[in-house]
Amino acid sequence: MRNSLPTQLVALGLLVCLAPLAHADNWPSWRGPNNDGISKETGLPAAFSATKNIAWTLKLPGKGSSTPIIWGDRIFLTGAEGKDVGLWCITTDGKLQWKSKIAATFRSAIRKDEGNDASGTPSTDGKHIFVYVGSGDMACFDFDGKQVWSFNAQKRYGDFSIQHGMHVTPLLYGDHLYFALLTNGGHWVIALDKATGKEAWKVARPTDAQSESREAYTSPCLWKNGNELNLVILGCDYTTGHRLSDGKEVWRLGDLNPKNSGAHRIIASPVASGADLVVPTCRGEVVVALKQGATGTIKSGSKLEQWRNNTGSPDVPSPLIHDGLVYLQRENGVMICLDAKTGKQLYLERLNSERYRASPIYADGKIYTIGRDSGTVSVLKAGSKFEVLSTNRFNDVFTASPAVSGGRIYLRGFDALYAISEGGK
Repeated sequence: MRNSLPTQLVALGLLVCLAPLAHADNWPSWRGPNNDGISKETGLPAAFSATKNIAWTLKLPGKGSSTPIIWGDRIFLTGAEGKDVGLWCITTDGKLQWKSKIAATFRSAIRKDEGNDASGTPSTDGKHIFVYVGSGDMACFDFDGKQVWSFNAQKRYGDFSIQHGMHVTPLLYGDHLYFALLTNGGHWVIALDKATGKEAWKVARPTDAQSESREAYTSPCLWKNGNELNLVILGCDYTTGHRLSDGKEVWRLGDLNPKNSGAHRIIASPVASGADLVVPTCRGEVVVALKQGATGTIKSGSKLEQWRNNTGSPDVPSPLIHDGLVYLQRENGVMICLDAKTGKQLYLERLNSERYRASPIYADGKIYTIGRDSGTVSVLKAGSKFEVLSTNRFNDVFTASPAVSGGRIYLRGFDALYAISEGGK
Protein backbone atom coordinates (compact mmCIF):
# COMPACT_ATOMS: atom_id res chain seq x y z
CA MET A 1 0.00 0.00 0.00
CA ARG A 2 1.02 3.55 -0.05
CA ASN A 3 0.35 5.14 0.56
CA SER A 4 0.46 5.44 -0.09
CA LEU A 5 1.35 6.00 -2.41
CA PRO A 6 3.11 4.18 -4.23
CA THR A 7 5.31 4.35 -6.79
CA GLN A 8 7.09 6.77 -10.54
CA LEU A 9 9.61 8.68 -12.20
CA VAL A 10 14.75 8.47 -14.95
CA ALA A 11 16.04 9.75 -18.14
CA LEU A 12 18.20 12.86 -17.98
CA GLY A 13 15.40 15.26 -18.92
CA LEU A 14 13.11 14.11 -16.14
CA LEU A 15 15.94 13.99 -13.66
CA VAL A 16 16.69 17.63 -14.37
CA CYS A 17 13.02 18.54 -13.92
CA LEU A 18 12.84 16.77 -10.58
CA ALA A 19 16.26 17.83 -9.27
CA PRO A 20 14.82 20.31 -6.73
CA LEU A 21 12.87 17.48 -5.09
CA ALA A 22 15.74 15.92 -3.18
CA HIS A 23 19.42 15.09 -2.87
CA ALA A 24 20.39 11.75 -4.38
CA ASP A 25 20.99 10.06 -0.99
CA ASN A 26 17.63 11.09 0.48
CA TRP A 27 14.35 9.19 0.13
CA PRO A 28 11.87 12.09 0.33
CA SER A 29 8.69 10.43 -0.92
CA TRP A 30 6.86 7.14 -1.19
CA ARG A 31 8.90 5.81 -4.13
CA GLY A 32 12.12 7.71 -3.61
CA PRO A 33 13.96 10.70 -5.11
CA ASN A 34 12.28 10.45 -8.52
CA ASN A 35 9.05 8.74 -7.49
CA ASP A 36 9.95 5.58 -9.41
CA GLY A 37 11.24 3.18 -6.74
CA ILE A 38 14.86 3.48 -7.90
CA SER A 39 17.86 4.21 -5.70
CA LYS A 40 21.44 4.96 -6.76
CA GLU A 41 22.83 3.65 -3.47
CA THR A 42 25.45 0.87 -3.64
CA GLY A 43 26.97 -1.55 -1.18
CA LEU A 44 23.60 -2.78 0.08
CA PRO A 45 23.31 -6.31 1.46
CA ALA A 46 21.46 -9.06 -0.36
CA ALA A 47 21.09 -11.27 2.71
CA PHE A 48 19.85 -10.13 6.13
CA SER A 49 17.54 -11.08 8.97
CA ALA A 50 16.43 -9.83 12.37
CA THR A 51 19.99 -10.53 13.59
CA LYS A 52 22.16 -10.35 10.45
CA ASN A 53 23.21 -7.06 8.79
CA ILE A 54 20.89 -5.09 11.10
CA ALA A 55 22.02 -1.63 12.20
CA TRP A 56 19.08 -1.31 14.60
CA THR A 57 15.45 -2.21 15.22
CA LEU A 58 12.99 0.25 16.75
CA LYS A 59 9.68 -0.80 18.25
CA LEU A 60 7.03 1.59 16.88
CA PRO A 61 4.31 3.33 18.93
CA GLY A 62 1.62 1.92 16.63
CA LYS A 63 1.04 0.40 13.23
CA GLY A 64 0.64 1.88 9.78
CA SER A 65 1.34 1.27 6.11
CA SER A 66 3.13 4.47 5.16
CA THR A 67 6.66 4.10 3.82
CA PRO A 68 9.38 5.85 5.85
CA ILE A 69 10.84 8.93 4.19
CA ILE A 70 14.39 10.03 4.95
CA TRP A 71 16.10 13.39 4.75
CA GLY A 72 19.59 13.70 6.17
CA ASP A 73 19.55 12.17 9.64
CA ARG A 74 15.75 12.28 10.01
CA ILE A 75 13.19 9.58 9.25
CA PHE A 76 9.49 10.45 9.12
CA LEU A 77 6.48 8.16 9.05
CA THR A 78 2.85 8.17 10.10
CA GLY A 79 1.12 5.69 12.34
CA ALA A 80 -1.92 5.10 14.50
CA GLU A 81 -1.40 5.23 18.26
CA GLY A 82 -4.52 4.68 20.32
CA LYS A 83 -7.27 6.92 18.97
CA ASP A 84 -4.93 9.24 17.08
CA VAL A 85 -2.97 9.22 13.84
CA GLY A 86 0.35 10.99 14.17
CA LEU A 87 3.59 11.94 12.45
CA TRP A 88 6.70 10.47 14.03
CA CYS A 89 10.29 11.65 13.66
CA ILE A 90 13.05 9.09 14.17
CA THR A 91 16.78 9.75 13.92
CA THR A 92 18.95 7.57 11.71
CA ASP A 93 20.54 6.11 14.86
CA GLY A 94 17.17 4.56 15.70
CA LYS A 95 15.79 6.93 18.33
CA LEU A 96 12.26 8.35 18.41
CA GLN A 97 12.77 12.13 18.52
CA TRP A 98 9.19 13.48 18.53
CA LYS A 99 5.55 12.70 17.80
CA SER A 100 2.92 15.15 16.51
CA LYS A 101 -0.80 14.46 16.29
CA ILE A 102 -2.37 14.82 12.83
CA ALA A 103 -5.97 13.78 13.49
CA ALA A 104 -8.27 11.50 15.42
CA THR A 105 -8.59 8.03 13.95
CA PHE A 106 -11.30 7.88 11.30
CA ARG A 107 -11.17 4.15 10.51
CA SER A 108 -9.04 2.10 12.87
CA ALA A 109 -9.08 -0.97 10.63
CA ILE A 110 -9.36 -1.41 6.86
CA ARG A 111 -10.80 -4.75 5.69
CA LYS A 112 -10.06 -6.30 9.10
CA ASP A 113 -6.28 -6.69 8.86
CA GLU A 114 -5.21 -4.72 5.80
CA GLY A 115 -4.29 -1.45 7.49
CA ASN A 116 -5.57 1.78 8.96
CA ASP A 117 -5.69 5.52 8.31
CA ALA A 118 -1.87 5.78 8.29
CA SER A 119 -1.44 4.53 4.72
CA GLY A 120 -0.56 7.63 2.70
CA THR A 121 3.20 8.26 2.83
CA PRO A 122 4.53 11.66 3.92
CA SER A 123 6.80 13.72 1.66
CA THR A 124 9.43 16.34 2.39
CA ASP A 125 11.31 19.13 0.63
CA GLY A 126 14.01 19.17 3.31
CA LYS A 127 12.32 21.95 5.27
CA HIS A 128 8.80 20.72 5.85
CA ILE A 129 6.94 17.41 5.99
CA PHE A 130 3.57 17.06 4.26
CA VAL A 131 1.11 14.42 5.43
CA TYR A 132 -2.31 13.14 4.37
CA VAL A 133 -4.24 10.53 6.35
CA GLY A 134 -7.40 8.51 5.92
CA SER A 135 -9.66 10.96 7.73
CA GLY A 136 -8.93 13.47 4.96
CA ASP A 137 -6.73 15.57 7.21
CA MET A 138 -3.78 17.10 5.39
CA ALA A 139 -1.08 19.01 7.22
CA CYS A 140 2.37 20.54 6.99
CA PHE A 141 4.93 20.29 9.80
CA ASP A 142 8.40 21.69 10.25
CA PHE A 143 11.36 19.49 11.19
CA ASP A 144 10.73 20.17 14.89
CA GLY A 145 7.20 18.78 14.69
CA LYS A 146 5.39 22.14 14.77
CA GLN A 147 2.29 22.29 12.58
CA VAL A 148 2.46 25.01 9.91
CA TRP A 149 -0.99 24.51 8.34
CA SER A 150 -3.76 21.94 8.15
CA PHE A 151 -7.22 21.33 6.72
CA ASN A 152 -9.67 18.48 6.24
CA ALA A 153 -10.34 17.46 2.64
CA GLN A 154 -13.79 16.10 3.46
CA LYS A 155 -14.86 19.47 4.87
CA ARG A 156 -13.32 21.30 1.92
CA TYR A 157 -14.31 18.98 -0.96
CA GLY A 158 -17.18 16.86 0.37
CA ASP A 159 -17.49 13.59 2.25
CA PHE A 160 -15.57 10.61 0.97
CA SER A 161 -17.60 7.67 -0.25
CA ILE A 162 -15.10 4.85 -0.70
CA GLN A 163 -15.38 1.32 0.65
CA HIS A 164 -11.88 0.69 1.94
CA GLY A 165 -10.74 4.12 3.09
CA MET A 166 -8.60 6.90 1.66
CA HIS A 167 -5.00 5.85 1.04
CA VAL A 168 -3.71 8.38 -1.49
CA THR A 169 -0.17 9.75 -1.27
CA PRO A 170 -0.09 13.32 -2.67
CA LEU A 171 2.76 14.12 -5.03
CA LEU A 172 5.13 16.90 -3.98
CA TYR A 173 6.75 18.73 -6.87
CA GLY A 174 8.09 22.27 -6.93
CA ASP A 175 5.79 24.58 -4.98
CA HIS A 176 2.75 22.33 -5.10
CA LEU A 177 1.15 19.17 -3.78
CA TYR A 178 -0.92 17.24 -6.34
CA PHE A 179 -3.54 14.59 -5.62
CA ALA A 180 -6.87 13.19 -6.78
CA LEU A 181 -10.10 12.44 -4.94
CA LEU A 182 -11.74 9.57 -6.80
CA THR A 183 -14.71 8.42 -4.72
CA ASN A 184 -18.46 8.28 -5.08
CA GLY A 185 -18.44 11.56 -3.18
CA GLY A 186 -16.81 13.32 -6.14
CA HIS A 187 -14.04 13.07 -8.75
CA TRP A 188 -11.45 15.83 -8.60
CA VAL A 189 -7.81 16.50 -9.42
CA ILE A 190 -6.33 19.13 -7.14
CA ALA A 191 -3.15 21.20 -6.73
CA LEU A 192 -2.30 22.91 -3.45
CA ASP A 193 0.19 25.63 -2.58
CA LYS A 194 2.62 23.76 -0.34
CA ALA A 195 3.42 26.89 1.68
CA THR A 196 -0.17 27.51 2.77
CA GLY A 197 -2.28 24.46 1.92
CA LYS A 198 -4.56 26.69 -0.13
CA GLU A 199 -5.99 25.43 -3.39
CA ALA A 200 -4.04 26.44 -6.51
CA TRP A 201 -6.49 24.77 -8.88
CA LYS A 202 -9.15 22.05 -8.97
CA VAL A 203 -10.58 20.32 -12.03
CA ALA A 204 -13.35 17.79 -12.39
CA ARG A 205 -12.38 14.34 -13.67
CA PRO A 206 -15.48 12.86 -15.32
CA THR A 207 -16.05 9.12 -15.59
CA ASP A 208 -18.72 6.72 -16.80
CA ALA A 209 -17.46 3.95 -14.50
CA GLN A 210 -20.04 2.04 -12.50
CA SER A 211 -20.39 0.96 -8.87
CA GLU A 212 -17.07 0.19 -7.11
CA SER A 213 -15.17 1.03 -10.29
CA ARG A 214 -15.94 4.69 -9.50
CA GLU A 215 -13.54 4.42 -6.55
CA ALA A 216 -9.73 4.42 -6.79
CA TYR A 217 -6.89 4.14 -4.28
CA THR A 218 -4.06 5.26 -6.53
CA SER A 219 -1.43 7.96 -6.17
CA PRO A 220 -0.29 10.27 -9.00
CA CYS A 221 3.02 10.36 -10.82
CA LEU A 222 4.74 12.75 -13.22
CA TRP A 223 5.58 11.75 -16.79
CA LYS A 224 7.71 13.76 -19.20
CA ASN A 225 5.44 13.50 -22.25
CA GLY A 226 7.62 15.00 -24.95
CA ASN A 227 8.55 18.50 -23.81
CA GLU A 228 5.84 18.75 -21.16
CA LEU A 229 5.51 17.25 -17.70
CA ASN A 230 2.10 15.69 -17.20
CA LEU A 231 0.42 14.82 -13.93
CA VAL A 232 -0.82 11.24 -14.39
CA ILE A 233 -3.99 10.13 -12.60
CA LEU A 234 -5.23 6.53 -12.71
CA GLY A 235 -8.63 5.26 -11.67
CA CYS A 236 -12.34 4.94 -12.47
CA ASP A 237 -11.67 3.05 -15.75
CA TYR A 238 -9.30 5.72 -17.16
CA THR A 239 -5.81 7.14 -16.95
CA THR A 240 -5.56 10.88 -17.58
CA GLY A 241 -2.67 13.29 -18.16
CA HIS A 242 -3.00 16.85 -16.87
CA ARG A 243 -1.08 20.09 -17.32
CA LEU A 244 0.68 21.14 -14.15
CA SER A 245 -0.14 24.81 -14.63
CA ASP A 246 -3.93 24.56 -14.49
CA GLY A 247 -4.91 20.88 -14.36
CA LYS A 248 -6.35 20.80 -17.86
CA GLU A 249 -6.71 17.26 -19.20
CA VAL A 250 -4.28 16.66 -22.08
CA TRP A 251 -4.96 13.00 -22.82
CA ARG A 252 -7.18 10.17 -21.65
CA LEU A 253 -6.39 6.45 -21.90
CA GLY A 254 -9.45 4.20 -21.99
CA ASP A 255 -10.42 0.55 -22.43
CA LEU A 256 -8.84 -0.27 -19.07
CA ASN A 257 -11.95 -2.15 -17.97
CA PRO A 258 -12.86 -4.09 -21.14
CA LYS A 259 -15.42 -6.26 -19.34
CA ASN A 260 -17.12 -3.13 -17.95
CA SER A 261 -16.99 -4.65 -14.48
CA GLY A 262 -18.49 -2.68 -11.62
CA ALA A 263 -15.84 -4.12 -9.28
CA HIS A 264 -12.82 -2.81 -11.21
CA ARG A 265 -11.43 -0.61 -8.42
CA ILE A 266 -7.76 0.22 -8.97
CA ILE A 267 -5.16 0.35 -6.19
CA ALA A 268 -1.80 0.00 -7.98
CA SER A 269 -0.40 3.35 -9.15
CA PRO A 270 1.16 4.22 -12.52
CA VAL A 271 4.93 4.59 -12.80
CA ALA A 272 7.02 6.75 -15.12
CA SER A 273 10.72 6.34 -15.76
CA GLY A 274 12.21 8.60 -18.40
CA ALA A 275 10.16 8.21 -21.56
CA ASP A 276 8.36 5.13 -20.23
CA LEU A 277 4.93 5.23 -18.63
CA VAL A 278 3.38 1.97 -17.44
CA VAL A 279 -0.25 1.86 -16.34
CA PRO A 280 -1.50 -1.11 -14.27
CA THR A 281 -5.13 -1.86 -13.45
CA CYS A 282 -6.10 -4.67 -11.05
CA ARG A 283 -6.42 -8.41 -10.35
CA GLY A 284 -4.18 -9.73 -13.11
CA GLU A 285 -5.89 -7.72 -15.85
CA VAL A 286 -4.80 -5.01 -18.33
CA VAL A 287 -1.35 -3.35 -18.34
CA VAL A 288 -0.57 -0.58 -20.84
CA ALA A 289 2.55 1.39 -21.81
CA LEU A 290 2.16 4.73 -23.60
CA LYS A 291 4.38 6.42 -26.17
CA GLN A 292 5.68 9.97 -26.05
CA GLY A 293 3.36 12.55 -27.57
CA ALA A 294 0.19 11.24 -25.94
CA THR A 295 -2.76 13.52 -26.64
CA GLY A 296 -6.53 13.33 -26.90
CA THR A 297 -8.50 10.11 -26.43
CA ILE A 298 -6.42 6.93 -26.53
CA LYS A 299 -8.15 3.59 -26.97
CA SER A 300 -7.00 0.00 -27.25
CA GLY A 301 -4.95 -0.43 -30.41
CA SER A 302 -4.08 3.26 -30.71
CA LYS A 303 -0.72 4.15 -32.24
CA LEU A 304 -0.03 6.09 -29.03
CA GLU A 305 0.15 2.83 -27.10
CA GLN A 306 3.63 1.35 -26.85
CA TRP A 307 2.05 -1.97 -25.98
CA ARG A 308 -0.97 -3.44 -24.22
CA ASN A 309 -1.13 -6.74 -22.34
CA ASN A 310 -4.58 -8.01 -21.41
CA THR A 311 -3.28 -9.93 -18.40
CA GLY A 312 -0.67 -9.57 -15.68
CA SER A 313 -1.52 -6.43 -13.71
CA PRO A 314 -0.72 -6.38 -10.00
CA ASP A 315 -3.70 -5.69 -7.78
CA VAL A 316 -1.91 -3.55 -5.16
CA PRO A 317 1.88 -3.22 -5.71
CA SER A 318 2.87 -0.65 -8.31
CA PRO A 319 5.15 -1.50 -11.26
CA LEU A 320 8.89 -0.92 -11.33
CA ILE A 321 10.80 0.11 -14.49
CA HIS A 322 14.57 -0.18 -14.74
CA ASP A 323 17.10 -0.63 -17.55
CA GLY A 324 14.55 -1.51 -20.21
CA LEU A 325 12.60 -3.94 -18.03
CA VAL A 326 9.24 -3.74 -16.26
CA TYR A 327 8.74 -5.69 -13.04
CA LEU A 328 5.19 -6.53 -11.96
CA GLN A 329 4.87 -7.86 -8.43
CA ARG A 330 1.56 -9.68 -8.37
CA GLU A 331 -0.43 -9.65 -5.14
CA ASN A 332 -0.31 -13.48 -5.07
CA GLY A 333 3.49 -13.81 -4.87
CA VAL A 334 4.17 -14.06 -8.61
CA MET A 335 6.85 -11.81 -10.13
CA ILE A 336 6.57 -10.94 -13.83
CA CYS A 337 9.31 -9.33 -15.92
CA LEU A 338 8.49 -7.65 -19.26
CA ASP A 339 10.46 -5.96 -22.00
CA ALA A 340 9.69 -2.26 -21.54
CA LYS A 341 9.59 -1.55 -25.28
CA THR A 342 7.48 -4.48 -26.44
CA GLY A 343 5.66 -5.76 -23.36
CA LYS A 344 6.96 -9.26 -24.11
CA GLN A 345 6.99 -11.47 -21.05
CA LEU A 346 10.54 -12.50 -20.17
CA TYR A 347 9.65 -14.49 -17.09
CA LEU A 348 6.79 -15.31 -14.72
CA GLU A 349 7.89 -16.96 -11.49
CA ARG A 350 6.33 -17.51 -8.09
CA LEU A 351 8.29 -16.23 -5.09
CA ASN A 352 5.86 -17.64 -2.52
CA SER A 353 2.15 -17.70 -1.73
CA GLU A 354 2.04 -14.62 0.51
CA ARG A 355 -0.11 -11.56 -0.05
CA TYR A 356 1.88 -8.65 -1.50
CA ARG A 357 0.93 -5.06 -0.72
CA ALA A 358 4.26 -3.21 -0.88
CA SER A 359 5.76 -1.99 -4.16
CA PRO A 360 9.18 -3.34 -5.18
CA ILE A 361 12.26 -1.14 -5.43
CA TYR A 362 15.57 -1.29 -7.33
CA ALA A 363 18.92 -0.61 -5.67
CA ASP A 364 22.51 -1.79 -6.17
CA GLY A 365 21.69 -4.19 -9.00
CA LYS A 366 18.94 -5.85 -6.99
CA ILE A 367 15.15 -5.90 -6.77
CA TYR A 368 13.81 -5.85 -3.20
CA THR A 369 10.21 -7.03 -2.75
CA ILE A 370 8.30 -7.77 0.48
CA GLY A 371 5.53 -10.25 1.26
CA ARG A 372 2.96 -9.10 3.74
CA ASP A 373 2.16 -11.85 6.22
CA SER A 374 5.35 -13.70 7.07
CA GLY A 375 7.79 -10.84 6.66
CA THR A 376 9.46 -12.42 3.64
CA VAL A 377 11.84 -10.08 1.83
CA SER A 378 12.98 -11.54 -1.48
CA VAL A 379 16.06 -10.10 -3.15
CA LEU A 380 16.28 -10.72 -6.90
CA LYS A 381 19.12 -10.06 -9.29
CA ALA A 382 17.94 -7.32 -11.63
CA GLY A 383 17.74 -8.51 -15.22
CA SER A 384 15.77 -10.49 -17.73
CA LYS A 385 16.50 -13.85 -16.10
CA PHE A 386 14.86 -14.87 -12.84
CA GLU A 387 17.43 -15.27 -10.08
CA VAL A 388 16.70 -15.13 -6.35
CA LEU A 389 19.76 -13.95 -4.43
CA SER A 390 18.24 -14.45 -1.00
CA THR A 391 15.03 -14.95 0.94
CA ASN A 392 14.98 -13.10 4.25
CA ARG A 393 12.33 -13.35 6.97
CA PHE A 394 11.18 -11.13 9.81
CA ASN A 395 8.56 -11.83 12.45
CA ASP A 396 6.43 -8.88 11.38
CA VAL A 397 3.73 -7.78 8.93
CA PHE A 398 4.79 -5.56 6.01
CA THR A 399 2.54 -3.42 3.83
CA ALA A 400 4.87 -0.40 3.49
CA SER A 401 7.31 -0.25 0.58
CA PRO A 402 11.08 -0.29 1.28
CA ALA A 403 13.13 2.90 1.45
CA VAL A 404 16.87 3.35 0.84
CA SER A 405 19.17 6.09 2.10
CA GLY A 406 22.70 6.52 3.44
CA GLY A 407 23.79 2.97 2.65
CA ARG A 408 20.79 1.44 4.41
CA ILE A 409 17.53 -0.24 3.53
CA TYR A 410 14.64 0.73 5.81
CA LEU A 411 11.74 -1.67 6.27
CA ARG A 412 8.63 -0.58 8.13
CA GLY A 413 6.58 -3.38 9.69
CA PHE A 414 3.44 -3.14 11.77
CA ASP A 415 5.55 -3.68 14.90
CA ALA A 416 8.94 -2.15 14.19
CA LEU A 417 11.20 -0.15 11.90
CA TYR A 418 14.30 -2.00 10.69
CA ALA A 419 17.54 -0.39 9.48
CA ILE A 420 19.54 -2.82 7.34
CA SER A 421 23.11 -2.33 6.12
CA GLU A 422 26.18 -4.32 5.17
CA GLY A 423 27.80 -5.33 8.44
CA GLY A 424 25.07 -3.61 10.43
CA LYS A 425 26.74 -0.21 10.14
